[in-house]
Parts: sequence; structure tokens; C-alpha cells
Amino acid sequence: MAHLLLVESWVGAMGTLLPRAISDLDAEFTFLTRRPEHYPSRLPDGSVHPLLSGRNVVTAETNDPASALAAARQIHDETPLDGVLTSCDYYLSTAARIATELGLPGPTPESVGVACDKSRTREVLDATGIPGPRNATAPIDDPRALRDAADTVMFPLVVKPTDLCAGMFVRRADDWNDLESAVTDLRSFEVNARGQPRTPVVLLEEFLNGPEFSVESWIRHGDIHTVGVTDKSLGGRSGFVETGHMFPAALTGRDRSAVVAMAEAAVRAVGLDNTVVHTELRLTPAGPRIIEINARPAGNQITELIRHVSGVDLPAVAVELALGREPASPRPAQNDAARPRSAAVRMLVPEREGILGELKGADEVAGHPAVVNSHFKKRGHRIGVGVDNNSYLGNAIVLSPEEGGAGLLADRLVSSISIEYAEGAAR
Repeated sequence: MAHLLLVESWVGAMGTLLPRAISDLDAEFTFLTRRPEHYPSRLPDGSVHPLLSGRNVVTAETNDPASALAAARQIHDETPLDGVLTSCDYYLSTAARIATELGLPGPTPESVGVACDKSRTREVLDATGIPGPRNATAPIDDPRALRDAADTVMFPLVVKPTDLCAGMFVRRADDWNDLESAVTDLRSFEVNARGQPRTPVVLLEEFLNGPEFSVESWIRHGDIHTVGVTDKSLGGRSGFVETGHMFPAALTGRDRSAVVAMAEAAVRAVGLDNTVVHTELRLTPAGPRIIEINARPAGNQITELIRHVSGVDLPAVAVELALGREPASPRPAQNDAARPRSAAVRMLVPEREGILGELKGADEVAGHPAVVNSHFKKRGHRIGVGVDNNSYLGNAIVLSPEEGGAGLLADRLVSSISIEYAEGAAR
């Protein structure tokens, strides 16, 4: 039986999908983490959480790459490893380094390092001639450098930390006051959600007009296989919160080809190989422009949308690539005519802080015949303002036999839910 090392994980969808994919492929895993208590022990139905159902849970200081590698070597000596994986952006470079040091398949640490650092991604894409937004990087504690960077990019612009994810602290700035406020907020966040010290710089980018999409691909031995294009809805307080996705995106053939070509060129430019890649773009009047490149399967249930429509299970593809295998073709549905033509997920995003009293209408949404999966927070949950992708109150996955039909239905269903706060205020 193949044995993988799973280095940390997101707690959300991929925290269940990836370990289940390992099990479905008749493999096993050892879970390496610095804080086992960070992860839930049970699923809502009471069963053991998949992250804790592997061969073993080993505790080590995964925030220190050397300590993580030493722990991996010890595990490998006792029970040889066949692959290394993580779904968490903050440990992608560590997982790549472990795989390389142990002589196992996977992307190079250098390529993953470029993809995980937004400023390095911009440098590589700019140097390669791949068109992108005007951009500049500056230390967050140097007002003159920030002003120079803003003058280079010009307002309106997007303020981005170079080493965070899930839309955290991404803000639009229309003037210097907006920029200063965004940077002030970022200065107070000195370590990320996993306790890792942050890089004290900020990336400023030209604000791009146009809808946002993601291209879902995998690459092995230099050959890129694009599964499809997903659309993205944005909103929330910041305007950059992912409020929903639909697969496949409603694009003309010409636009789809342009988006895919740009994404594949960017993946090649940063040097990624032997991994699943989630590439985000905006389709501007001047053509597609790269937002960021992620050397992992997409989150926010996007891989489930793809699985329902196409039969391709990207978490399983990620496992097979980590094992050095050619990913298997999707099994054909017993009745292809019954396969949905579109799938969508919509998130419930709060508009203000408070304590959750009730989500009126959530049960009706969960019971709708087009909804195949849903999850909503329970009474008493402490609600934060919807400023990033960590602030959802729930989501619902909807299937439709019509192309593009799932998105409209998912919007209608989730928007029918009313948020009632414990003190009696409602959305």
C-alpha cells in the first residue's frame, strides 16, 4: 500500500477531500502537524475527521522547514514514504522541499516558492513578457517607498500582502488615505494564521476591470492538462471576497481559449511541474491577466463542482501525481445524459459582526432537490464582517441540467436565507 506524508492541511473542504482521495486510491497517509488540536476531531455526523484517520499523526514543528524535514526523514526510515502532499498554502514550499530531499515526485521547491510569493510571481511573469497589471512592491514601514510605488502603479490600485491567501487584507485603494489605512491594518498582522512570521512588504497592483475566472489544470513531466475554467463571483466588504463559483464558466470559445492559453503560459513561466494548479485571472478589455498561481487544487468546493460535471476528481489527481503516477481518466457515468451540465457553489457572506441567532431559510435551501451538499453555521457562532474567504456562514452546492443554470439557481437559493443575530437584528 502506497504511503504518503500529509503536511498540515486546510480545515475546510480540502481537509476532507484530500484524505478521502488518498483512501479511495487504496493508499494511506501519515499526518504531520505542529498542533493536532488545530483540527476538528469529528465531522458534524460524529465520524472521525478524515485528517485523523490515517496511519498515524506525528507532531513536529512544521513552521521550521528543517524540523519538518527531520521528522519526515524519521517517518521515511520507519515506514518508507512514496509521496508528500499538503493542501495548505503556508506549507506548500515545505512539502516540496521534503519531497525533493527524499527523492520523491513533486514540483521543485523553487517553482513553488515563486508561486507562493505574489511579488516573485509578478517578477517572473513580467520578465517572461506575460502581460499583467502594473505593479510595485514596497516595505510596509517605508512611507516614501509606498508613495513611489503608488505613483508607479497609479490609483485605483489593489493592495495585497505577498504571503497571505484567502483574500486576507486584499483591499482596493482609490487614494493615499485608502492605501495608508490598508497598510496600517496589515502592519498589525505580524504572523499568519499558522503562526509563521510574515514578510513586511506589500504588493501594489493596477486595479483590473473585468470578470474573474480560474483555470484548473494539472501538469506532469511538462505536459499541462487543463480540465476547464471556473467563473468567480466577488463581493463582501472588501469587494474581493469569493461569494460563489460555477463550472464550467459561461465563456465564448474564443475567450475560453485565451484564458486557458494565458494560464498555461504562466504555469510554464514559473516552472511548476508534477502538481495540480489553480490559476486565477481577470478577463479585461485588453485580454486575460493573471491574478495569481496556486500549486494546489482549488478550494471553496471548486473541485467538487468539477467532479460532478466532468467526473475528474482533482484531489485524486493530486494524490496520483504525488505518487509519480499518471492520473487515471475519469470513469464514465452510467448515463452521461444524466450528468449535470453545470454546478455552482454560493457562499453566505455576513455584512456585520455579531452572534448568530438563526439562519432563516437554510433548512429549505438544504432540502432543495438541486442542492447536493450544504453546510451552514450553527446558532451561537461569532460572526465577523465578510472581508475575506474565512468569514463565510455557509454554502450550498447546486447542480443543473442546463449550461449556466446552476449559478442563477444557487444565487436565488442562498440569497433567500436571512441572517438573524442573537440580539434580534436581521440582514
